[in-house]
Amino acid sequence: MRKYREEIEKYIDEHTNEMVEDIKRLCAINSERSEYVEGAPFGDGPRKALVLALDMADKYGFDITNYDNYAGAIDLNKKAKGLDILAHLDVVPAGEGWSVTNPFEPKVEDGKIYGRGTSDDKGPAVAALYALRAVKELGIPVKKNARLVLGTDEECGSACIKYYYTKEKQAPMTFSPDGEFPVVNIEKGQLQGEFLAAVEDAGDKRLVSIDAGTKVNVVPPKAKAVIEGFSVDEVEKEAKKVTKETGIKFAYDLEPVFEITAMGANAHASTPQMGNNAITGLLELLSRLKFSPSNKIETLKKLYKLMPHGDTSGEALGIAVKDEKSGELTLAFSMLDLKDNRLHGFFDCRIPVSGDGDKILETVKKKFKGIDVELLNDTVKLPHEVDANSPFIKTLLSIYEDYTGLKGECIAMGGGTYVHDIENGVAFGAVFPGTDTKMHGADEFVVIDELVAAAKIFAQSIVELCE
Repeated sequence: MRKYREEIEKYIDEHTNEMVEDIKRLCAINSERSEYVEGAPFGDGPRKALVLALDMADKYGFDITNYDNYAGAIDLNKKAKGLDILAHLDVVPAGEGWSVTNPFEPKVEDGKIYGRGTSDDKGPAVAALYALRAVKELGIPVKKNARLVLGTDEECGSACIKYYYTKEKQAPMTFSPDGEFPVVNIEKGQLQGEFLAAVEDAGDKRLVSIDAGTKVNVVPPKAKAVIEGFSVDEVEKEAKKVTKETGIKFAYDLEPVFEITAMGANAHASTPQMGNNAITGLLELLSRLKFSPSNKIETLKKLYKLMPHGDTSGEALGIAVKDEKSGELTLAFSMLDLKDNRLHGFFDCRIPVSGDGDKILETVKKKFKGIDVELLNDTVKLPHEVDANSPFIKTLLSIYEDYTGLKGECIAMGGGTYVHDIENGVAFGAVFPGTDTKMHGADEFVVIDELVAAAKIFAQSIVELCE
């Protein structure tokens, strides 16, 4: 039996209901990033979530610091830096397709909490807070400080944590409960590509506009196009074939314009194979319709050939690569806007540790230039890796094994977390192996028993890493 384990488990079990209620309170706030307002750099929702979380910690007797509503910190004590835990309170857009509850009306059902942010990342953030509470209220002696840092812009570039680190230094060890168990010691590199093209239109059968996608790191579940000169029968004949081949469904609105809506399934851009991309499904249909010849249609067809439906590994672009450590490259065509003869879009590419980011960037630029589309990006985020044999990681894995009875091992993921640029930072939970929490999708949830287990693991980790 690990030292203090019995006390930690008893404490978390006794405070589970309280923890669930705190999660529900936080998840009732729509903290999607919005326009800047004074005192709220990422909009009022993220600010409200941060203020509430810090108020909770203050009520529980912790010293708190608010870094200009970019981020907040909750300290176990006033001793030297030992461990930072980085979590975030902002969320991706709610999206559509929710069936269990409304996105910001958290609901407990069948041992799960449903709602946007329950898994990513408000639930794990509160679990980390309760881990700190356990150590504090049980009076477990530690020699160093553990600090919970709460950001408000992780989903849109992590400007919050960049600001935080202009004010504070990194701790000797850092983990983020914004990934998976056991320990994520490798995060793939990333190219979030933005592209632009001027196109020309002609003829009676025209593609007027496309509006698809909401965030670069989300596989879009819906994509819309407005066309002219077609009958519903013409479109539906081809649409039925596409639906049969891809699973993408289509709906039509004839007034005041002929609008086609493609409906797929969203997913995180780091795991595009888990979704069904509505943009590429829509382009598959449009490429089959007999539009009047134009530069616009030809450019769109050529672009689609580079990122066709179902190609989530970059084969058509000529950038596919994989390795044993971190798996294969992933590619998600995530946003597309066509309006007034201006084509503008984004894709998200996650690169394994063996991938040459600069070579991949140059390959994409060359392929896009060949179809008269300009790639606006000129940088690639490098992969992140922490030595799997370090005492820090070995401690985390040992605790995970003891508390779960499952094998502790290092894993790689495509998703980028706060620790991507932290020298000794890893993702540690809070999702358990085999659980799909529908993160970034409709009916996102967290399993209460798993979050309770995570809180216990976090508390034990604080004790042993700061002892």
